[in-house]
Amino acid sequence: MLTIDALQEYGADTTTGLKRCAGKEALYLKLVQKIPQSDSFELLNQAIAEQDLEKAFEAAHALKGICANLALTPLSEPASEMTELLRAHTDMDYQDFLTKINKALDELKALF
Repeated sequence: MLTIDALQEYGADTTTGLKRCAGKEALYLKLVQKIPQSDSFELLNQAIAEQDLEKAFEAAHALKGICANLALTPLSEPASEMTELLRAHTDMDYQDFLTKINKALDELKALF
């Protein structure tokens, strides 16, 4: 079962996340549990595999937004870094970012 304590151990800034949910713990936890259902994870992985930097930017930017709003630092930090590189159309291997994001997603899912 997902708890605030488990999210703190995961690395989330739950104080900030709760503030953004008007202090409503149940709402915050409900929104966090919806994160893995986001299509953006699959879209990002697919776009990188296809080397479509524009689509990858859109997906990374969406992930950055939803994860940052809920203060899920382990997901938002690599998504944010990746977003800025993609915004600049940096031609590079993004696999390390995908690995970090996918690992953080798996760790989050394990908390449910």
